[in-house]
Amino acid sequence: MAEEKKGWRDIPIGGLIVEPGNSEKYLTGGWRTYTPKLDEEKCIHCMICWVFCPDSSVIVKDGKMVGFDLDHCKGCGICAHECPKDAIEMVLEED
Repeated sequence: MAEEKKGWRDIPIGGLIVEPGNSEKYLTGGWRTYTPKLDEEKCIHCMICWVFCPDSSVIVKDGKMVGFDLDHCKGCGICAHECPKDAIEMVLEED
């Protein structure tokens, strides 16, 4: 017998997040066309890329930008656009 689904009166009100952080399970970076590439010599670790990244794909260790989480990066290029030192270049992803 099929499990009975909750009615609309039994569902939590609004955008309640029952399990925070659950989006980490969904790897959404597989459909991008461009990949961010960091030029470490140009990077001043201002973290502007981290602030603007809509997918939280900028990896930070000890207060410094160290790379990208390509499992979640969608290749939008906002990080490269906002970088004041042009340390991030969007390159065509190879198969």
